[in-house]
Amino acid sequence: MKKYKVGILGFGFMGKVHSYGYRTLPFYYDQQDFGAVITHVCTSRAETAAKAVSQLGGEIKACTDFREITENPDIDIVDVCTPNASHREALLSAISHNKHIYCDKPITATPEEAREVMAALQNYKGIGQMTLQNRCFPVTMRAKQIIDEGRIGQILEFRGSYLHSGSASPNAPLKWKLSGAAGGGVVADLGSHILDLMQYLLGKFAAVSAVTHIAYPQRPEAGGTGRMVDVDAEDNMIATILLPNGAKGTVSASKIATGCEDEVSFEIYGSKGALKLAPMDWHKLYFYDASAPGGTLGGYRGWTAIDCGQRYEAPGGFPTPKATMGWLRGHVHCLYTFLESVYTGKQLGPSLQEGCELQELLAKVKESAATKSWVEI
Repeated sequence: MKKYKVGILGFGFMGKVHSYGYRTLPFYYDQQDFGAVITHVCTSRAETAAKAVSQLGGEIKACTDFREITENPDIDIVDVCTPNASHREALLSAISHNKHIYCDKPITATPEEAREVMAALQNYKGIGQMTLQNRCFPVTMRAKQIIDEGRIGQILEFRGSYLHSGSASPNAPLKWKLSGAAGGGVVADLGSHILDLMQYLLGKFAAVSAVTHIAYPQRPEAGGTGRMVDVDAEDNMIATILLPNGAKGTVSASKIATGCEDEVSFEIYGSKGALKLAPMDWHKLYFYDASAPGGTLGGYRGWTAIDCGQRYEAPGGFPTPKATMGWLRGHVHCLYTFLESVYTGKQLGPSLQEGCELQELLAKVKESAATKSWVEI
């Protein structure tokens, strides 16, 4: 097996997410051709780098200078998970050394920086990819297939949204993702995801008309200093999009949508059919086929819920095609409760005794099914 050596730049939330991906990849994909191993991790401070190494375990080297990764001849892949404003310099270094690059979105903090990166890519010999994971769910891949097959016909109108509520409170501190100076703001953070997803499905946009809004002119400074600081980046975005065929639709992103969690959704209406993704439901793609016969009592026309689930093509297949997105997270927490029980000596999760009782219940269910009668528990 080819094992690619990976250096992680940044070990905040996204650094942990990407590291989890590398570690669990062999379980999800049943193939023996290639894999990856994390060998280096870089953060801005020695203590956070040391903590990252401790969390990752194994023979991993810590550093605070990204060049120890981007210029290291032993490193194959540079994984960029730092705040947006830190991307440019690291990317240029990795590109100049022809490293393979996996970069969290957006690619840089400003369009000027992105142009520098674009210019550098002219002589780049590696493989680079953005982390735009919303393209990679079976439900969105299936939607693209249906559109590309012409099943919904000419696009007539559409809506896409990505909603959070994390900044709805005026007491939410001004962390870097809310700072325009740091390359933050909802357009870069959530807008990049939903705009990319809609363009992936619909094709390149022809024009856009957008509005943004800052909910509160000041927020508490991060770190609990008690100071109030000026807000320089938007909290929500609503864009009207024009497609080359003249169709119009809206794309919105918000961090002030009170009550929302991590809600990606879309509606795409065409001359022959339509598609929908409901918020918080990555399992099902809703497809409306206008050519299906209607008639008395409705015939066969209506919305079809396609069970996309985790039906990836081979060699992908773990954990099971019928498991909803997020299903594995429950298993991780179940294991955590077991380990915590071992550590504290207190039973937190379902005990072996409960397992035995459950087995008895299963037997009673089978007995009832076999005898076609009520069975007392």
